[in-house]
Amino acid sequence: MKISAVRTYPVKVGSIPVDGDRPEFVHQLIVKVETDEGISGLGESGLSGRESAVMAILRQLEPMVVGRDPFEIGPLWQELYRHTYYEGSRDLTAAIAALDIALHDIKARALGVPVWQLLGGHHRDWVPLFATTEAPMGPELLEHGRRLVDAGWSVVRTWVHAPSEAAGGREFDPRASIGPTATWLTRLRQELGPGVTLGVDYHHRLSVAEAASFCQRMPSGTLDFLEEPIRDETPEAYEALRRLTDVPFAIGEEFASKWQFLPYIERGIAQYARVDVGVVGGLTEAMKVAAMCEAHYVDLMPHNPLGVIVTAATTHLAAAVPNFASMEIRSSPTEDYGFYDRDLFPVQMEQDGPRMRVPTGPGLGVELNEDEARRRAAEFRPMATRHLRRPDGSIANW
Repeated sequence: MKISAVRTYPVKVGSIPVDGDRPEFVHQLIVKVETDEGISGLGESGLSGRESAVMAILRQLEPMVVGRDPFEIGPLWQELYRHTYYEGSRDLTAAIAALDIALHDIKARALGVPVWQLLGGHHRDWVPLFATTEAPMGPELLEHGRRLVDAGWSVVRTWVHAPSEAAGGREFDPRASIGPTATWLTRLRQELGPGVTLGVDYHHRLSVAEAASFCQRMPSGTLDFLEEPIRDETPEAYEALRRLTDVPFAIGEEFASKWQFLPYIERGIAQYARVDVGVVGGLTEAMKVAAMCEAHYVDLMPHNPLGVIVTAATTHLAAAVPNFASMEIRSSPTEDYGFYDRDLFPVQMEQDGPRMRVPTGPGLGVELNEDEARRRAAEFRPMATRHLRRPDGSIANW
């Protein structure tokens, strides 16, 4: 069997609310790898907003993979990563991720086994999920929390106080955010009780001082995890924050390789690894990150904001590793942006409320309506640049 073609489909799937109630379409970059024996595999890049860049890289990589044995996943990964003097970058690893996921799909389909069999077998029969509420800090947040717990969800993540965004602007003031967010998260913990795992995503919008001040405004034990409070380029900054708070950190959704994870794992900075299979280089690299984490008693809490294929790949990863906490899903009683589109993916993972069933059929367990993918890809337009500004007009992190 030889790889015969690589096809890309940048498609609109679902939308997210921005500027008040105005929806903004979300793109998923679907990749199909074909073989000369008629067996094909599906992959997806997790680098939302950079579809054009990833497609350009895939066009460059295609001549390197056509004619190759799709079973040689590990050697191909190394060649694709090291084929240029300038190794790495999220754009490259996101392109490799899409190919890597698709190659696992091909191999598992050819062997008639689920992908988790290629990864060493399954440790669990279902994968625990966590839900997100983007309710504003206030009574609606408490109502969302109760709704999730009543529906059986035991891990709840919230967004942060952003009054100017809610009013339809693109302004974010970190200092104005931390007080109300800390106050209402304290109220939410009291509302939900001690048995619920509670976290908040600050989307790397804070400085070290701001993040420390935020944590110190809540009673100890309020939060079970704080996700991406500051930017990740400097591990020493996270170490400084680690000394100022006892809240566990969930870090890594932007990391493009095991090398980026390494200092956060070895120095005890990250307590949960937010590995993104569609960014880190696919299942091949994610399994290596998982092994590093296991040796340091760090559990995976995978990042998964995008589509059906990344969800499937992450489910197989979650099934195949012992050190696993919960997987992000964007479909719950408090959130449904249409990312898991049945018109585009008539066969996909089976979600059972706060659980994802581990598939038993061959491959990833996903089928693509390719005619629909072609139609949507023909309408592709790159997303507008996203950014926020502080009240003084300076750029803030998204």
